[in-house]
Amino acid sequence: MVAILTGDIKNSSEHNATEWLPQLKEVLGKFGKEPKTWEIYRGDSFQLETPPENALDAAIYIKASIKQLRLMDVRIAIGIGQKTYDAEKITQSNGPAFVNSGKCFENLKKQTLALKTNNKKFDETLNLLIQLATLTMDNWTPAISKTVKTAMENPKLNQKELAALLDKSQGNISEELGKAGFDEVQKMIHFYKTQLSQL
Repeated sequence: MVAILTGDIKNSSEHNATEWLPQLKEVLGKFGKEPKTWEIYRGDSFQLETPPENALDAAIYIKASIKQLRLMDVRIAIGIGQKTYDAEKITQSNGPAFVNSGKCFENLKKQTLALKTNNKKFDETLNLLIQLATLTMDNWTPAISKTVKTAMENPKLNQKELAALLDKSQGNISEELGKAGFDEVQKMIHFYKTQLSQL
């Protein structure tokens, strides 16, 4: 089983691509090589393959990266399932994971993040949690997004060490992670991982 993330950049036309494209390439590059593991196509759309246990982490990490730019965001659909055809380019590979990701992406209306598997009960539970989480995540400011991204990149660092890394006070970090709902988001990711055995 694999997870396929299909996404696009919201409000990309309002920004010069030189502002967000290097950021997107850098963050996708952390998950593997282009074009086998990830690819950017149609200008502002992208696809990324990860192991299922990393999919929600990856989606939120991409979101935190792009939201460092004012008024920008991403829409991401996570499809989980088999990969039955493995091509040199991810956009030419195929299988139920790709179909689920595509269908899920087509159904993203106002939502910025959702997932689809072949297990309806799993999807309903997780998508409800994701919907609640995005009420907060969609409103992350650039400063909060940067703190969240740094915290996700350095899971072993405490708030004092994060503060030193970001040249902020510990109080700042605590406040920003609190506003980001960071602990709750981490709990949601953990819950998601514990539920994957159902698939």
